Amino acid sequence: MVQASSSADPASGLRVLSRRNFRWFFLGQCASMFGDGMVAPALAFAVLGLTGHVTDLGFVLAAGTGSQVMFMLVGGVIADWLPRNVLMLGSDLLRTVSQGIMAILLITGAARVWHLIVLQVVHGFAAAMFMPAVPGVIQATTTPQQRQAANALRVLALSGSLIAGPAVAGVLVVAVGPGWAIGVDAVTFAASAACLSRVRLRYTVRLRRWRFGRDLADGWREFRSRRWVWSIILAASVMNLLYAGFSVLGPAVSARSFGGAGAWAVISATFGIGCLGGSIVALCVRPRFPLRSALIVMVAFACPTLTLAAGLTVGVVAAAAFFGGLVMMLFNTLWETTLQQHIPATTLSRVSAYEWAGSVACQPLGLVLVAPIAGRLGLHATLWTAGVLQVLVALFPLLIPEVRTLPSPTTPPADPVCAAPRR
Repeated sequence: MVQASSSADPASGLRVLSRRNFRWFFLGQCASMFGDGMVAPALAFAVLGLTGHVTDLGFVLAAGTGSQVMFMLVGGVIADWLPRNVLMLGSDLLRTVSQGIMAILLITGAARVWHLIVLQVVHGFAAAMFMPAVPGVIQATTTPQQRQAANALRVLALSGSLIAGPAVAGVLVVAVGPGWAIGVDAVTFAASAACLSRVRLRYTVRLRRWRFGRDLADGWREFRSRRWVWSIILAASVMNLLYAGFSVLGPAVSARSFGGAGAWAVISATFGIGCLGGSIVALCVRPRFPLRSALIVMVAFACPTLTLAAGLTVGVVAAAAFFGGLVMMLFNTLWETTLQQHIPATTLSRVSAYEWAGSVACQPLGLVLVAPIAGRLGLHATLWTAGVLQVLVALFPLLIPEVRTLPSPTTPPADPVCAAPRR
């Protein structure tokens, strides 16, 4: 149960949109997230249409993800040094160009797999510059009391894009081809850049000489000096590794026990609807101890894996997936808000970069290892193991006093690097 010291209806959370700078930032995020939701299915059909080999698709997807991970810490350092809104604007313009070129190559029939790999590397680099800057922009464009609502709205947009993006991409791929879906993604990045150009932040610290190694080390010290940060990142990394049990083995269980892909589509759709529900819940609750509340509800994230392991009906698994999506988005909102409330603005992007890189570090390992482990232990034994471990890992950070007692502050963190002009 979430221990909330106060609550509000979702409409009250929309008041943060009255802040001009945040409103433009949010509108840009809505546009680019919608485009991001279209990319995965469009890119899959594009690569399979070129070669028909799943291996080639793996190389293309890995190029984007690998580039993003590789440059994430660099992006964190740069985002703490340059004006964050300007860095994000440049990142969106670069992705407009890279996705536009990819769309033209696909539409004209000139695309080759190596073209897509190179363009995905560029896309991943731009994303690595963009993502660490996001928490700092939210911190600078909202008051401490508004940040949870701001993060909840952003998560709501992300949840909606995970449903609407693939649906629109599917229609475009069937009707006119995957290149046109990628082209729409390029347009959404241009729209996001246009919105970011309207964001005005006032920076109060002059630019100093950039020393990458020293700045990266400073960010690491900020990260490791806070036990509540690194303990939860460690838990999140293991949780992402264990989630491969559901995401990889779930379709196999569905094919064996539920009649095929249709049942898995229902389960996946209810997970997406749960994500929307979690975003709305995050607009309504104000926990006094956000990390304690977030970790307690995160125990339910194991429910989809455990219901698959138990061999329950597709309806029960779908209901569990709904609650899994709900608690995941609620956790993400409370976590991002807590970081923005307690980490100084001068190092927030670097800490966020370490946070993101650490959270996903073990995910590829889980995707690679889960199938061989299931081949040795069996599907259901592997799922039981993953589900039980998810429960234990979610509760592990609660052993640390700072995690249990860290309050939701009413004052902004020290030494802000920028501020939003009053609007």
